[in-house]
Amino acid sequence: MPAGNKSTPRKASGRKYSKGASKLVGEVLQRMKQGTLRSGPSGHGGRVKSREQAIAIGLSEARKKGAKVPRKRRPV
Repeated sequence: MPAGNKSTPRKASGRKYSKGASKLVGEVLQRMKQGTLRSGPSGHGGRVKSREQAIAIGLSEARKKGAKVPRKRRPV
């Protein structure tokens, strides 16, 4: 058996989120600050006021575009 630490697999890249995903989240945060970011289907959920909600929307859009974003955590 070869020696080595088997408990930690090698990662291809140290980044958890791709650069494109980070850029998209930044753009969404700018839309929130301008007051044009809306939630829900077709924006019928109202204006987004929470920073956390804006980040979640940005990550969701990044996933849809195929950017490297970790999958959502399952609720406990």
